[in-house]
Amino acid sequence: MNTRIKLAISACLLLAMAVPAVAQEYNFKGGYPDPQTIQKAYDAADLNRAIEAYKFFYPTVSGEAIFEGNLQIGLKVNKAFGTLDTKPKHIGYTLNSDTPYAPVLLDLSQGPMVVEIPAGPLIVVAMDVNQRWVADMGLPGPDAGRGGKHLLLPPGYKDTVPDGYHVWHSSSNYLLVGVRSLPVGGDVPAAIQRIKTVKVHPLNPPPGWTDPTWADLTPKPQDTTPLKWEDNMKYWEVLAKVIDREPVFEGYRNFYGELAALGIVKGKPFHPDARMTRILTEAAKTANAQMRVQSFADRRPDRIVWPDRQWEWVGLISDNGNFDAPSYTDLEARELWFYQAIGASPAMFRRGAGAGSVYWLGLRDAGGAYLDGGKTYKLSVPLPVPDKLFWSVTVYDSETRSQILTDQGKAALRSLFELKGSASATSGSADLYFGPTAPKGHEAQWIKTIPGKGWFAYFRVYGPEQAAFDGTWKPGDFQEVK
Repeated sequence: MNTRIKLAISACLLLAMAVPAVAQEYNFKGGYPDPQTIQKAYDAADLNRAIEAYKFFYPTVSGEAIFEGNLQIGLKVNKAFGTLDTKPKHIGYTLNSDTPYAPVLLDLSQGPMVVEIPAGPLIVVAMDVNQRWVADMGLPGPDAGRGGKHLLLPPGYKDTVPDGYHVWHSSSNYLLVGVRSLPVGGDVPAAIQRIKTVKVHPLNPPPGWTDPTWADLTPKPQDTTPLKWEDNMKYWEVLAKVIDREPVFEGYRNFYGELAALGIVKGKPFHPDARMTRILTEAAKTANAQMRVQSFADRRPDRIVWPDRQWEWVGLISDNGNFDAPSYTDLEARELWFYQAIGASPAMFRRGAGAGSVYWLGLRDAGGAYLDGGKTYKLSVPLPVPDKLFWSVTVYDSETRSQILTDQGKAALRSLFELKGSASATSGSADLYFGPTAPKGHEAQWIKTIPGKGWFAYFRVYGPEQAAFDGTWKPGDFQEVK
């Protein structure tokens, strides 16, 4: 664990321990606060507001980072998109190399946009800059892989909506459409070519409109995360920019009020003084530490998938893309998810046969200790895995929450590629290895880890069958190999 994270967690713990003492130091004479109490109360109130606002708007700042990271490597909203066969050099929260991606950046302030999805194995989700779910298209959408036209409307759109489209309403102007193409039979070039058959254009194209271009983003390193902002004042500056640019979303009014008390208001410049800068910086460090604890030391009992295993669910909510429980928004689940991942949709959290995919989180070894990059582990996966499509295990750096980056140049073991024989096996197990050096004879089933750094894994099953949910099949735990 690096020094920055240690300091942030220490600050978080010290704050938690200090709360009772601070509460006892307020002095009121005749019912009125003295000057010292006024200052303490406002400092504490602003810090508390900032910590909660930080956690609530983390998906927004992370969403803006996706836009900025892609714009920096040449993409243009509405005009220039890209395809990506993801590698560890592409820094993004729990991205994977199972399927090629395509980031399609849209700005609906210029008018409604149409996305035409061809028939075929495409998984497409649209989310606004706040990472609120807007639409599922392709296999998980209403077109169910048969092809369809989808109309994305900007906030407050009042004009007539034509027939013949699946219609979706965005709560921000900046909108990300993420396209994933399944590499049938392991054919990645064909999957990338399929992405390029997606058509994107305005509902009412202006004179001189030309179709968007598609660039190959794979050779370029990139970073689409807020890692460089998440523990400092830049976090708040980015958030203030988004708040000022985007239309007001009615569902966020209370949280806009929290920001207003901190000096972030739509239509007004954000110029915090020295006191507020100090408080906001402290809040960024403390809130980030709290989210890291939530993400990697989840306390909810329903996180466990199988009682006799260490595996945890990725996403503790079902059939909902915006974390809405029956009577409340599940903020705890929301914070945990967006610290590790990007995007959310009903299809991503569905648990049951027929779901598009299911993800499990591996943080700990069989004895309950966090996974250590200096140790070697074995993971036994019973065959056949209950998948209709394929399965994979991807290793992530616990500091960056991105694919582990080593000189090996890969972070995943997949049934379509490295573990191709497992796809047709009807018995036995696939034994996978993780550690700083490859066990002799198992080089092809090994992912390199980094001594001194923690890591975690996502086990993904695409097209899961009932056995993936009812306990009749389950992977082993990570067993340390001495």
